[in-house]
Amino acid sequence: MLLIAAALLLTASMHSMGVVEAPDVPGPEPHGAHTASQVVLREVPSAPVGAHAADVDALAVARGAAFLDALGSASPDDLVRADSDEQVLATAQDRPPTAVSVERWWEALSAAAQDRLVAFAPAVVGNLDGVPYDVRDRANRSTLDDELTDDEGRTTTRTALLEQVRDALHQEPGQGPRHLVVLDTRGTGRAAIAVGDLASARDVTVVVPGMFFTVTGQMHDFTDTASDLYDEQTAVSALAATGTGRVAADDSTEGTAVLAWMGYRTPDMSNILSLGLARTGADRLERVVDGLDAVRGADRPRLNVVAHSYGSTTALMALSSGRMQADSLTVLGSPGSDVQSAADLAVRTGQVYVGDAHSDPIAGSGYFGTDPGSAGFGSTLLDLSADTVGTDAGAFRRPIGHNDYLKPGTASLHDVALIGIGRGDLVRHQARRGQGGDGGAQSLPDMYLLRPQDLHPRD
Repeated sequence: MLLIAAALLLTASMHSMGVVEAPDVPGPEPHGAHTASQVVLREVPSAPVGAHAADVDALAVARGAAFLDALGSASPDDLVRADSDEQVLATAQDRPPTAVSVERWWEALSAAAQDRLVAFAPAVVGNLDGVPYDVRDRANRSTLDDELTDDEGRTTTRTALLEQVRDALHQEPGQGPRHLVVLDTRGTGRAAIAVGDLASARDVTVVVPGMFFTVTGQMHDFTDTASDLYDEQTAVSALAATGTGRVAADDSTEGTAVLAWMGYRTPDMSNILSLGLARTGADRLERVVDGLDAVRGADRPRLNVVAHSYGSTTALMALSSGRMQADSLTVLGSPGSDVQSAADLAVRTGQVYVGDAHSDPIAGSGYFGTDPGSAGFGSTLLDLSADTVGTDAGAFRRPIGHNDYLKPGTASLHDVALIGIGRGDLVRHQARRGQGGDGGAQSLPDMYLLRPQDLHPRD
């Protein structure tokens, strides 16, 4: 009842909801399917049903390496048909080959074969973990442009989804580059936009949203939030690199990337009591990390997961599965999970952080199990609530409520940025809980990274 009441309260505080139901997909891992590129369909002449249809039928039932081999050898008109075939798309997005096998397959293709796949099967290629991120961005933007151009039979909901993604990709001067690495336009849809370069960034942060977040309703705002975190991380990274709190002369924006990952269906009021969506989301999140590992290889970045609300339950499940690891995990406004201890998570020792804002009705509720901020869990608390921080939070204001954690000017955004670049030791207000800690607040570090603009009031 507490979670339902809190959810009703949170519904009123969201900027826009636009929540629609996503249709169920058969199979143990319900994933989204993609619509085909309509412009490509017009550019390629139709072929009679026969041998081509048989080729696509064979591709539709292929799995693993056989699926990739068939895809790589398909003709342009077969690829066009495959790109609109529900079974082919279900394989690519719901039951894909491993990211490692995709990466090896892609690298073995000729440049001409790669170009052919992007041109004629963008919905498939754009969502295969293991394909280079710049290629996925190009393929997914092609699909987006084609669907925006051809509005025949398109619903109002589908139009709103496409426009949200289009608007989320808009980059203002001075902002980090944005790349569309996931696009699924079914139902509530799935999308993921990276701010920064996932292929080269030293620090990569994946942001996992919580309940009520949909591509149709929040993708633009969610990507802007990722951009705010990217800006904060870039700034503090430059300061931390000097060891003095002063910006280095060779300040670069290449060192960090933040992925606004709306890659799973989050709950609404019809299914908020279920953990089924979190389990599916955990599987998808594991594949995202597999894809990053496959693309980066030996040049693995520092991986940070930042998860909000129900997204924290999803992330905790993923990191306790034994199939995914991260360098740090920060959960904000968490309703808990069945994970009992930080020791059960594939996260570096001492790198699990928990943020509980003042007046957040979800944080600490333990609705879905153990509260990761509870005594004995072994996390580090970001002491953001009124009774722990006190009246003076320094240059940054305390977050208030459930949806305030990653807003510019908050202590929580600054803390998350520090953790994301591997400098959680510089978080100003923190307390160790459990695993030998006494729960007391730590003394302030010698260097608390501030920029000149942080000393001025901000909204």
